[in-house]
Formats: sequence, structure tokens, C-alpha cells
Amino acid sequence: MIEPRPLASLGRADLGWLRATYHFSFAEYRAPERMGWGALRVWNDDEIAPDAGFPAHPHRDMEIITYVRRGAITHRDSLGNEGRTGAGQVQVMSAGSGIIHSELNLEREPTTLFQIWILPDRRGHAPSWGSRPFPVRAREGRLVTLASGMEEEEDALPINARARVRATTLQQGQSVAWAFSPGWSGYAVLASGRASFGPFALEARDGVAVRDEASVTVHALADAEIVFVETAP
Repeated sequence: MIEPRPLASLGRADLGWLRATYHFSFAEYRAPERMGWGALRVWNDDEIAPDAGFPAHPHRDMEIITYVRRGAITHRDSLGNEGRTGAGQVQVMSAGSGIIHSELNLEREPTTLFQIWILPDRRGHAPSWGSRPFPVRAREGRLVTLASGMEEEEDALPINARARVRATTLQQGQSVAWAFSPGWSGYAVLASGRASFGPFALEARDGVAVRDEASVTVHALADAEIVFVETAP
């Protein structure tokens, strides 16, 4: 099953300093048929105004991955971690048994990012945070794993879930095979460009949900940047 989720069908919020698009139910957006996809619970497409952001607030028992598309986000948390994650970089926060954090755009331009929440494999992990650059050029024409709970994927940022976050950049005309282990499901969003997933053509910021497929051919109809989440059954 391949189910496109066009941008126009998604939830929205405009708080002035934050313009958000919700792929799944979140905050004031309620869509009972879109409460998650496997262990993937949240995929927010956020634009944060300069000198604004999310002040300190708590989380627990959630793996939160931030994929920065433009600008940068500055993280601070109750563990003493502090870091700036810029475009092309990824940060992971394991909320675990409890953490307080803030995410601020201290830049002179808007920051755009994907905020992805994945349910952990169990409750009560030790909280943690990490960030790492993943050069965009290294992803061209292939899927690169950015965050993973699979032990064999040591080059990825670790998460406490049987899941992975991957990304690719494709030039117009290039294709990749998005392959799945038995029982795994997937969700992908175009950060930019146009691409087809099997028979379906998607535009920038559209999503697509995949289940019960061994492999899906992803073909770039224009230069494209795509982020993928895969979760185990």
C-alpha cells in the first residue's frame, strides 16, 4: 500500500512566530485517522521566525529527531547540553525518563525543519542529546541513515527505537529503491523538489505512507531532497 499525503490535506497552525504543518494529529490539529504510522507518532514541518522558538518545556519517553532544512536551531537542555544544529545537520534527543529543553532560532533568517517523534522501544531510558553533520553530497543517489536504533548502523545517531531515519538527494532522472524488511512500514516527505513513489507523483512537502511493500521505486521528477522514516512491526 502506497498512500500519498498531499500538503493541502495536512493540518496547519500559524502562531506568528511559528508556521507549522502537521502530518499527524498534534496540538490543536485532531485527525483520528492520522494518529501515527507504526512507531512514528509526529512529523511536523516547521518554519520558526528569527529570534523566536520553543521555550523550555518537558518531555519524556519519546525519541525526537530534528532535521534542519534551512537556517539553524539552538538547543539547550536540563542535562547541560547546548548546541547549534544548522542546515544539513541532524539532532536527536532521547527524552527517556524526563528532560527539559528549549529549541530557539537565534539566526537572522527563518529556520525551516522537520520535527520527527518516534515512540521508544520501552519507557524509562536515560535521557540524552546528540547532533551530527551529514554532508548533503554524500547522500546523492543513495539512501543514507541519519538516526537508527539498529546496532549495526554505527555511523548513525543512536535512538532507542526499532526504527531509522534516512535521507537522499536525487538529481532529476535519478532513482533509488526504498526497500523494506518484512513487516516494516515507512513514511517519507519531500523536503524539496518533485518525485514519484511507485505510480504516485509528489510535490515538495507532500508526504507518503507505505505499508506491506517489499520495495518502492523513488524517481526524481526534478532535483529532490527526501527524508524517510522506517519502523519495525
